[in-house]
Order: sequence, then C-alpha cells, then structure tokens
Amino acid sequence: MKFGCHVSIKEGYTGAAIRAIKLGANAFQFFPKNPRSLSVKAFNRTEAVHCHQKMAENNLVSVAHSPYPTNLTASDDKQDLVVRSLLNDLEIAEACGAIGVVVHFGKQVDKDPIHSYKRMIHTLNTVLKKWEGNGKLLLENNAGKPGTMGTTIEELVQVRKLCDYPEKIGFCFDTCHAFASGLWIGENWEEVLTIGERLGYFDHLYVIHLNNSKYPANSGKDRHANIFHHGHIREADFDKMINSTILKDIPFILETPSDNGVTHEEELAQLNKKWK
Repeated sequence: MKFGCHVSIKEGYTGAAIRAIKLGANAFQFFPKNPRSLSVKAFNRTEAVHCHQKMAENNLVSVAHSPYPTNLTASDDKQDLVVRSLLNDLEIAEACGAIGVVVHFGKQVDKDPIHSYKRMIHTLNTVLKKWEGNGKLLLENNAGKPGTMGTTIEELVQVRKLCDYPEKIGFCFDTCHAFASGLWIGENWEEVLTIGERLGYFDHLYVIHLNNSKYPANSGKDRHANIFHHGHIREADFDKMINSTILKDIPFILETPSDNGVTHEEELAQLNKKWK
C-alpha cells in the first residue's frame, strides 16, 4: 500500500520529498505554488529535477494540487487566469515527477446546470489543447449536498468523455467529499465499486484523498477528520475500501487536520500498521 500526506514546499520541492520520507510516507501531495493565488510561478527547474531524482531513489510517488482559487467554471473574465495557472501547475508537477494535478470539479454557476458543465468542459479543453506533457489533470469529486454538481461518479466519467482530450484526464477520489455528498456513506462501498467498474471510473483513478469526516453522511459539509479519531466514517468501512483489490496500486494521501493532537507521522504509522 502507498500511504502519504500533504506536505509543504517551504523547503522547496526536494525538501517536500525529504519531509515525506521522514514522516514514513511513500507518497505525498504538494501545492506547486502559493495555494491562495493563481499567479504563474517562475520555478527552479533544476530543483524540480532534484525532487524527481529524490523520489526515484526512494520509491516515492507524488501528486500536485491546484491552488484553492482554481475554478473550472470561472466566468469569462477570469477563465484565462485559471487556464494559465493550471498550465503552470501541470508544468511544475511534470518537472517534479508527479502523477499530475488534482483540480476540484466545477461548481454550478447559475440555475441551468448544463451551462456550468459546458463552461467546465470548455476550460478543460482550452488547458489540455495546450498541454503536451504526460501529467494528467485529476478531477476531484465535490463535497456538496446530494444532487449538487460534481458529486457522482456518473458526472465525473461523463465530463471526461465529453472533453476533446480524455486521455489527459484522470480522477481523484476524496473519501470525506464522497461521504458528505452521499456518494459513499460507509456501508455502500460494494455499490460504489459496481458503479465505478461499470462506468470505467477506476480505470482512470490515480489518487485517493484519505480523509474522515467531522459530520455525518449526506451533510454536504467538507470538514476533514483524522482517520482513527473524531470522524463519522467507521474504521470497518475504511477497511473494506482500502482492502479492495482494485485500489491496491493507488496512493492514499492524508489531508487530515493536525490540530487534534494527531500528527501525520503518527497517523501514517497507524495506517501502515493496520493496512500495509
């Protein structure tokens, strides 16, 4: 099993890889630049290559996460900013040897959901027409109330199919988001598996955000909790999911809080003791 966590790049990209190793991880996630800005970053390519080498030497895998303001359904006046930022994210991720860049599924922008889907697909096409690297854009399921945009496997798969460059798109499954939206409520993992396999979702799943939820299923609230503490997803339900054969090569990345007295190092040790 590949267990990891989100790490800071304050010590550089190579520093992030070294930090992950020290925590006992064999996978990690990082923001390629300031997580609160869509500005394009002029990064140190030599340092990024060193990160790639450090990962290869230590059998690490990584994934980047787009900044918080990234919005695939952005208005016309902001779409160019989002496109340039995502291309920059992909370029940095590729240089660092990452699988790709996680980006949240778009939000509904008006009463007509079709308009939002069209806007999202247009943004993806605009980015991917210009992107010639190997790294993928990884669409992450949303945490909204059941029925809101981006909360079903069917939507994720269909958006990928409707894009002009589906081969450049993959998926990221967030367990807290799935729980909050009612996609996965714990005991229905077999149903999720059946739907995902039928639609080919798991063929393009590259990373899992492994988070518990501070709120009950169907709450629509995106509030992460630690895997073994203070969460509503039961350990037995995680057990059934993590032990699924179809996920055996997928990295599980913690985005859990560290303000509850549980560090990522401790949590990774618990994960490896129970499931490795």
